[in-house]
Parts: sequence; structure tokens; C-alpha cells
Amino acid sequence: MIMITVAFLLGMILCLLSGVPYIDFLKKKMIGQYVKDLAPETHAKKQGTPTTGGVFIIIAIIAASIIVLMLAQRLTTDAFIILITLLFYTFAGFQDDYIKLKGKGNDGLTPRGKLLRQIAIALLPTLYIMMTNPFGAYFSVGHWVINLGWLYPLLSIFIITGSSNAYNLTDGLDGLAASTGIPAFIACALIASMSGYIEVGIIAAAVAGALVGFLKYNKPKAEVFMGDTGSLAIGGLLGTLAVMGKFEFLLIFLAAVFVMETLSVIIQVASFKTTGKRVFKMAPVHHHFELCGWSEKKIVVVFAVVSLICSVIAFGLFELFIKGII
Repeated sequence: MIMITVAFLLGMILCLLSGVPYIDFLKKKMIGQYVKDLAPETHAKKQGTPTTGGVFIIIAIIAASIIVLMLAQRLTTDAFIILITLLFYTFAGFQDDYIKLKGKGNDGLTPRGKLLRQIAIALLPTLYIMMTNPFGAYFSVGHWVINLGWLYPLLSIFIITGSSNAYNLTDGLDGLAASTGIPAFIACALIASMSGYIEVGIIAAAVAGALVGFLKYNKPKAEVFMGDTGSLAIGGLLGTLAVMGKFEFLLIFLAAVFVMETLSVIIQVASFKTTGKRVFKMAPVHHHFELCGWSEKKIVVVFAVVSLICSVIAFGLFELFIKGII
């Protein structure tokens, strides 16, 4: 657990240190967010806020992870696969942000183009697991083990791609993605390290620490947004860690807030297309609460508490699994 703690602290410190010069650079280059016309009126003030803050988050995560993995003598192929997957998702997210900034609007990659990139990147950890891990095709829930065979790659790709999109949808309010991600990644770090997946645990702890550091700059009123550069990458990493650490089932609880945000969009679109009526005032659901009169700070706090509770439930279930109670 010492290395988990070191990874967390180093991720936080590196993110805090790299944040100031990167934000200053963005301000000098006038690289700011463009707000959608459909966004709630309160979002108009966010226009021009520096974006692509995910760059210094990812730098902090990778640097902290490599340093601690080297100290722990766990800089393995598994670790490289995870970090390379993170890098690829970062490049995809940065490309999306770059197109938005270049076009001075909020239209980046097409939904199809973004999805194809996400699926292609998810193939890397999926194929690696299938080729190197004899238990790669198994989906386990406690003592229940299901051999999915060649159906497992479909599940793995769905988990990683789905996590990337779900976290991306959650990144819509100051501090929301970071504050809800922190407890999820801390729980990931504990679960993975206690399961023997030390590399997964160290990287997850570095992410949690980096998000704590980023929250200093992203809390209301945000000095910088992580953009798709950060949200696509961190979401994809969450799914990758679950797959590499073999706790896919627990991701349902670890990513409960992100799943809720995604479901709200699916329900909204399905309802409007079939009945012409909207279930929510606006989707994702955090915008619904905004239009109901909740303050941005209240939504962030409530969602963060829900994420914390669900992460504790996930860890509790894991404890029951290893004790053989379930």
C-alpha cells in the first residue's frame, strides 16, 4: 500500500506543479472553450475559459506512474499497455478539442469518427489480454466464473469504449468529472492492489492523485477545463483498468454516476424519437438539475457523494468476494 500512497501523492503534486505554466500558456495563446447555444444560460460565463487541461493531467499521471512503477520494480508489459492505451485516447481527445478550437465552435470529431477511434484503441488492451492472460476470456463475479470465449473481446471493447464516452458526458460542470472520478479511482487502486494487480493499482492511484490536483484549477469558478483531451482518456483508462485488473463487474458501481449520465442521454433520445416528449429538461442529467434550480456547486457535491457511496459499495462487495461470503 506504500507504493499506492506514493503514486497518489506524486500524481497530485505533479498535476499541481504543471497546472500553472500550462494554464498560463493557454491564456497567452487564447485557447478557450466555446459554449454550445443549447447549454443552460448560466454556462455563457464559461465562454473563453482555457480548455485541453487534460494535457497536464495525463502528463502527471504518466510521469507519476512510471516513477512509482520503477521504484516498485513493476514497469511491466501490462503497465506499458495501459499507459499506451491512455496516450492513444489522449491523442483522440486532443484531436477532437483541436478541431473545435480551430473551427471556433463546439463541433469536433463526428460521433461516428470518435466512436471508431475509441473502438480501435480499445482493441489494444483487449487483444493483449486475450493473447497473454489465460484467464482473459473469463468474466468473474465473486466465485462465479463464466468463460465467455471469443465473446469476451466484445465485452471488453464495450466496457472500455463505454467508460470513455460515459466519463466524457459527465464532464459538463466545473469540478464534476474530477470530483466524481477521485473516489472511483481510489477504489480501483485498492481493489487492484489487493487482487495482486499492482501495476493497475499504482496507475489508478496516480490518476486519483492527479484529479485531486486538477480539482484546484477546475473547481467553481474553473480556471481550466480538461476537455475531451482529459475526459475521453481518463474514462477510457477507467475501463482499461477494470479489464486489466479483472474487476469488470465492480465497474457497474465504480462508474455508477457515469452510467447514470449516459443512461439519461439514451433515455432522453429514445423518448424524444419515439414519443416526441423529453423525460428530462435537458440531458445529461446534471443539466436537468441545473434547470431545476440547483446550483452548480450543489450538483457537484451531490454527485461526488453518490460516487463515493457507490465506490464504497464496490469495495465492500470486493471484500465479500475475497472472504468467500459471496
